[in-house]
Amino acid sequence: MLHFTGLKVTFGSPTVTFLIMPAQPLSASLQTEVDAAFLYKKIAEAEPDTAIARVFEQLAEIENGHAAKMLEHLAKQDSTLRLPLPSWRARALNRIGKIFGYDYIIGVLMDTEKSIAQASVQQKTKSNIPVKGDEGNHVRILQNLLNNRQKVSGEQLSRIEGRHKTVGGNALRAAVLGANDGLVSNLSLVMGVAGATSGQQEILLAGSAGLLAGALSMALGEWISVKSSQELYERQMALEMAELVSNPEGEQKEIALIYIAKGIPEAQAHDMAASLMQNTDEAHALLIKEELGINPEELKSSAWEAAITSFILFAIGAIIPLAPFFWGGGTAAILSSVVFSTLGLFLIGSAITLFTGKSVWYSGMRQVIFGLLAAAVTFGIGSLIGVSIAG
Repeated sequence: MLHFTGLKVTFGSPTVTFLIMPAQPLSASLQTEVDAAFLYKKIAEAEPDTAIARVFEQLAEIENGHAAKMLEHLAKQDSTLRLPLPSWRARALNRIGKIFGYDYIIGVLMDTEKSIAQASVQQKTKSNIPVKGDEGNHVRILQNLLNNRQKVSGEQLSRIEGRHKTVGGNALRAAVLGANDGLVSNLSLVMGVAGATSGQQEILLAGSAGLLAGALSMALGEWISVKSSQELYERQMALEMAELVSNPEGEQKEIALIYIAKGIPEAQAHDMAASLMQNTDEAHALLIKEELGINPEELKSSAWEAAITSFILFAIGAIIPLAPFFWGGGTAAILSSVVFSTLGLFLIGSAITLFTGKSVWYSGMRQVIFGLLAAAVTFGIGSLIGVSIAG
């Protein structure tokens, strides 16, 4: 197995140097870098702010540099090798970005960067190579580029950081997993009832009740989750503001400590804290972010929107195994339900590869196997219950 042992990237001034040691074959890493460069370029093209777009263009250039170096290593083994085109996964993510906005895709990319950084640290530790702190993901590289090469305001930096923390794979994962929950749970319920009775009406009744109950439960749970988080954050933010008003000296010391922890000299940190305390709102915003770890963007989420989305996604998954019983019953409907559900499970497993980068066949078939196993268990239990009742 080939591993890329080191890469020095020189990008203008200052020089950005870091080592990448992925825990995957170099050919797979090459595709990862090509995909990342492609997506960063697409994000830059869609970004209306020129300064922020330039940052993403620079990230794309860095990824292209990685790919070029990896190709150089691989070419020693195969001189006919050329840079691959963006994978289907990258193209699918780009399509999603065009439809739903590239904020989602930024989060997916940052998850990938974090995984690579963690693998780099693990490989260095295993090989007794010093960890110098330059193994960080592209969030850190992004911040360095902003601080040293771009005249980008703090507001713009916060905007980028907020995207990485609050959007991205999470929303899309919720969509995929919501549909998966609906499909697997209702398939298991439908097969359980089908095992106990061959009556079409009984299966339709149970499946429809399972769909509605599950979708309502998901929606209510999502609504409570979002509202509870918002209320908790609002309370913590209100308490922080009260502390700023009642004990400004203590809060100023806390701000100074935050600056010191970031590597700012103590005297300068205290001067900066004193200056910031002249504006209560700015001091409050800093404490919310650094002390409480709260991103105000999270408070903008709509609990109702989350609930309705969860309801719809669960229902879409749950209707798949139930659909054949609207037109018939018996063995033909059961087999049709299994076939439709198998296709649905494979598609959901394939969609998950957008976030994991695993093989489509691996993720799809894994989803199919576990889903059908659950259905087989409930069908068997239903059959035993049906026999005992009949007896």
